[in-house]
Amino acid sequence: MKRLFADKKRRADLIVIASLLLLALALYLILGALRTVGGEVVVRVDGVETERHALTENGTYPLNGGSNILVIGEGQAWLTEANCPDLLCVRQGKIRYTGQSIICLPNRLTVTVEGGESDGVDAAVG
Repeated sequence: MKRLFADKKRRADLIVIASLLLLALALYLILGALRTVGGEVVVRVDGVETERHALTENGTYPLNGGSNILVIGEGQAWLTEANCPDLLCVRQGKIRYTGQSIICLPNRLTVTVEGGESDGVDAAVG
């Protein structure tokens, strides 16, 4: 009797685990399909926009008085240098999808991708 109950419990656990894994995979695929490639990066220091560059403008841009170096290439943006102690902003990697950000807290700097592909529908205000 105990063995039968243990087998049913193990089977139920496996079903729950498999269901959660399938749900996580489905969410990953759906969210990946909904991402849009951004059109430009917006640089803000202390929350104030200081620069805006298209992701098609390949180049190297010193930011925040040269404390950070932004590189744009192949439709992606990333920081290659920073004068902060932990360099987390440099290790955040490349960004290209609308809504992605690189944040450097010590330098109060954010680089955010904005302006993704449009679906062709404009909202009417009025």
